[in-house]
Amino acid sequence: MTQPATLACGKLIIMSIDDHREDLRRVTLAFPEADTSRASLLFRPFPSTDMTKLRPKAESQGLDGGYGWVLVGALFVSTSLVFGLMRSLGIFFVEFVQYFDESAQAISWISSTGLAAQQFFSPLGAALCNAYDTRWVVMTGGCLAALGLILASQATCLVHLYLTMGVISGLGWGLVFTPMVATVMANFTRRRTLALGLAFSSIGLSSFAFNPLFQLLVELYTWRGALLILGGLSLNIVPCGALIGPQRRSKDPAKVVSESGVSCASFLQRASSYLELPLLFERPYITYTLAISLLNVGYFVPYFHLVAHSRQVGFSEYQAAFVMSAAGATDILGRIASGWFSDLGHFRLIHLLSVWTTLAGVFIMLLPVSSLSGSYAALMVISMLYGFCSGALTSLVFAVVPMIVGVERMMGALGLLQLIESGAGLLGAPLSGLLKDITGDYTASFMVAGGFVVLGTLTMVTLPHYFSRKDPPPPKSLSPEDPDKGLHAELEQMHSSPSDMNDPTGEVTNNRLPEDT
Repeated sequence: MTQPATLACGKLIIMSIDDHREDLRRVTLAFPEADTSRASLLFRPFPSTDMTKLRPKAESQGLDGGYGWVLVGALFVSTSLVFGLMRSLGIFFVEFVQYFDESAQAISWISSTGLAAQQFFSPLGAALCNAYDTRWVVMTGGCLAALGLILASQATCLVHLYLTMGVISGLGWGLVFTPMVATVMANFTRRRTLALGLAFSSIGLSSFAFNPLFQLLVELYTWRGALLILGGLSLNIVPCGALIGPQRRSKDPAKVVSESGVSCASFLQRASSYLELPLLFERPYITYTLAISLLNVGYFVPYFHLVAHSRQVGFSEYQAAFVMSAAGATDILGRIASGWFSDLGHFRLIHLLSVWTTLAGVFIMLLPVSSLSGSYAALMVISMLYGFCSGALTSLVFAVVPMIVGVERMMGALGLLQLIESGAGLLGAPLSGLLKDITGDYTASFMVAGGFVVLGTLTMVTLPHYFSRKDPPPPKSLSPEDPDKGLHAELEQMHSSPSDMNDPTGEVTNNRLPEDT
């Protein structure tokens, strides 16, 4: 081909790059001797994971804003419809006692079964999110939570309530809470604790709102109609789950057995991987789980017995109720203030958690001491301080988990943590009641409960690198220079399909043409 013809061919190729791939193919057919390999590189499809390199650095690493706050709003609503609703089910207590003519102890097992089921099924929710789409797991949980309450409205005996409000709704709550918390945590780095504090503040706010609302519904529609309405209200969890982007949490291929395996051993190994059971053999995680379990033994005791203690020392019903309301108000303030202060980065999260747990334990032990003199003001102040500290430590309990296990295993770690601490939480109230029956008052109950909380703090001290001024590199971080790269890589995995993780041609591309040789 002559030189002018070659130049003309080159011009046509350059024009086709601005138009379309098909035009380039036509030019190649018309001039078979033309070298179009370099132009064809421009039309190679870019792998989805490499597209983040084309974004500004601030955008690719800016996880602490934007759509993440939408997910915080979704967690705010879903948490209020899980724990806020559970805290307010006491409105139905008297109605069930009168209608079914059963003892208070038998009726109490309804809410206890629901709480135990929520924590027991949390690992199942985490495993399903590791294996499938988090969005559909949460939406399914919302449907189950609503279904349990709707079926409970037709109950004719207590067993029906145990199975519906307890098991079915508890299963739904277990599929909602842990995946939603893990999703929000994965979308934040610097403001993670603040995000959790804002979302968890809905528990206290919804408790204030739901109690009078549920009482009104019972008066207007009886307990059956009220439960039916609560079932419809719980369906709002479904759109909260739909706000989670379509994602598949891809597991490390080395951790998951090949899908072709059908043996019992391969099934168990796959289930172990999705449940993150190897965490149970890691000392830092076991130590932290033990510490939180000890904390959980005494944490809920004031919520169960502070009102009864206030009545016993001579205060009126309204005064006793106001003590708990004041503690709930400072609980909300503590969650938000602790989240804001923790994200300033002046102190390690594990150290702040230790401070708040120690203070909470001390204030629990001071609750009976403050009322010995009959001073209502002293009891009110100690109760408010306890409420602030108990709220302040809540979001930190979850925020410390990725520091110990890494973001990749955070979902399963949260599920196992809830499962293990559930037994300790159920132990606290009966133990406190037993001590009251033995001693005749609640002094020993609060002392022992506060002691368990402080013992949890002492257990945290045995964590590796506890006395270090800086957090150790998270597990499986990509480089010591930027330990947060592991977090960003995980987010990129979560928001891309598995088929896009590698270049179809098997080559590594930097999204640019090769240099001239």
